[in-house]
Amino acid sequence: MQAIHLTRDQRRPKGLGVTQAEGTRVLVADDDPDIRDLVEFKLSQAGYAVQSVADGVAAWEAFQTERPALVVLDVMMPGLSGFDVLRKIRDSEWPTVPVLLLSAKSRDSDVDTGFAVGATDYVIKPFSPRELLHRVNGILARSQ
Repeated sequence: MQAIHLTRDQRRPKGLGVTQAEGTRVLVADDDPDIRDLVEFKLSQAGYAVQSVADGVAAWEAFQTERPALVVLDVMMPGLSGFDVLRKIRDSEWPTVPVLLLSAKSRDSDVDTGFAVGATDYVIKPFSPRELLHRVNGILARSQ
């Protein structure tokens, strides 16, 4: 039996182009360390350059200095909520940066508020890491 050796690109999740993810900066903000670590791991594994922070204030500061291609924000965070950070992003010098909101808030009114404030997408917790990756890939593909 012959061993099969895969290149780095062949080990990538299907549907993910190397040029799309490789080094693309993504900012992840969630006060739950388990969620934050999961999202960071999944996106890093796909080739994204991920910076993660634990609260809204740190998210806003990182957004201004890092200029990520995409921001993933938890809605309920200390300091500034995800909605507050999103409002600041939409009023900033870079208002078109896509923002994906993560939230345990699943009522229609919560989702409606997220989109009204300017979210590009809204994912309800608990979520599938694979689905999150597909959504991130789709958002970034459409924003190019």
